[in-house]
Amino acid sequence: MQALIAQVQSMTVLAVAIIIGLAAIGTALGFAILGGKFLEASARQPELMPQLQTKLFVIAGLLDAISMIGVGVSLLFTFNNPFLTALTTAVAQ
Repeated sequence: MQALIAQVQSMTVLAVAIIIGLAAIGTALGFAILGGKFLEASARQPELMPQLQTKLFVIAGLLDAISMIGVGVSLLFTFNNPFLTALTTAVAQ
């Protein structure tokens, strides 16, 4: 039983690391592409810069929210592991 619990916990740690790592990489790439496109659009039409900047900040907030959702799911797996709960329930029966 202890070996199964240890295996579930170790796989959960790996899953959490992958979730947080991919969220960080995805956010970094998203911000890089977003910033590049903003600079391109501003260089082409400088008179639209205030409108573009507003849209940039809205999209940046949404982009950052995606990674925060990943962090929230990771915290759920870390502190209240549903896989471990299911394992202990199945073994108890």
